[in-house]
Amino acid sequence: MQSLRQRMLAISREIELKRFLSSQEVIDRDDRFGGRHFKPLPVVLSKGEGVYLWDIDGKRYLDFLAGFATVNQGHCHPRLVKVLREQAGKLAHTSRAFYTEPHGEFAEYLTKLLGWDRFLPMNTGVEAGDTALKMARRWAYRVKKIPNNKATILFAQRNFWGRSLAAISASTDPNSYTDFGPYIPNFEKIPYDDLQALEKNFEDNPNICAFMVEPIQGEAGVVIPKDGYLKGVRDLCTKYNVLWIADEVQTGLGRTGKRLAVDHENQRPDILILGKALSGGMYPVSGVLADDEILLCLETGSHGSTFGGSPLGQRVALEAVKIVEEEKLAENANKLGKIVREELKKLPKDIALEVRGRGLLYGLIVNKDLAEGWDICLKLRDAGLLTRPAHGQIIRISPPLIINEEQLREGLDILKTTLTKI
Repeated sequence: MQSLRQRMLAISREIELKRFLSSQEVIDRDDRFGGRHFKPLPVVLSKGEGVYLWDIDGKRYLDFLAGFATVNQGHCHPRLVKVLREQAGKLAHTSRAFYTEPHGEFAEYLTKLLGWDRFLPMNTGVEAGDTALKMARRWAYRVKKIPNNKATILFAQRNFWGRSLAAISASTDPNSYTDFGPYIPNFEKIPYDDLQALEKNFEDNPNICAFMVEPIQGEAGVVIPKDGYLKGVRDLCTKYNVLWIADEVQTGLGRTGKRLAVDHENQRPDILILGKALSGGMYPVSGVLADDEILLCLETGSHGSTFGGSPLGQRVALEAVKIVEEEKLAENANKLGKIVREELKKLPKDIALEVRGRGLLYGLIVNKDLAEGWDICLKLRDAGLLTRPAHGQIIRISPPLIINEEQLREGLDILKTTLTKI
């Protein structure tokens, strides 16, 4: 009995000690036992509220990444926390083996808000992308009557929509696809923002069933196409009977200053992919919107997900989208995005090589002669601002959309001061 008591006390002391690990000890443990597919910035976060994050030592930071444009509604938005707690205490998961009230409620709200017939929920952005491709191929064979196993899908070069086998098969980034072959067949890549290349491919290959493209390429470094590109994509897809799949996992739901990025040209894709901010980072929710002719090609048993459409996820997502609408976050992003551009343009040309973005999705290309992007983000961390580089030298600026002008200017001042003092 004494031995058991001693062991329990020892375990209790060990647990107590683990509650007070230093930042470096937390990092070392993560590096020892976790996968190494991602390189985190060395800061250990423990709390988030609104536009701020705190590390385990209590230091506060302005968040200029927002979980890669996921936390549009801000960290731990009170409405999301409330709904999550209420639904988790009522009914969290059943699978789609049964009907639940939140599933249809969210689908009705989202389809009426955005203007498609149906919504098919998944969990992560890459799952939604895979779903869209399955939907397009099924449509290709059953509606467009493409010969079996000949359906081809086009992608824009430098696209990024995840790291599943399908996503890396569509990638032109060697970091994503090297040593993971063989790849999905009949995936072809063409230059982004090039309508001539798009039409040539349509003319040359009648078996093309879909063109999947980001209205703004995010991971590629916030690359914005020329005015008229989205309209041209719509017109060509209609002309050649090809489905336009718009990947708005990152750009959707207010991020670019409009409800959707395609709204900047008032265009409507055949399939819309959403994720990230669809649940405000509170619970993984993604999905695909399309009309009956396309979405109903996936009949019972042809697709599914254990957690996709869960009561908890759909209730959280419904509240998350309502927050975007009711708090006018797209309008805020549009207004404050102009300040981002104005302030960043003030940086010396030998420091800031290019500023590009829309709404509150910006990329600042910093001269490599000044410093590596990673090192710049470390200095920004020390100054109280968190973000990450893309492709080495592109500093991401994508704060939560609830940010106000004072907070935004504070973050931009940190960024400008840090860059000019390196």
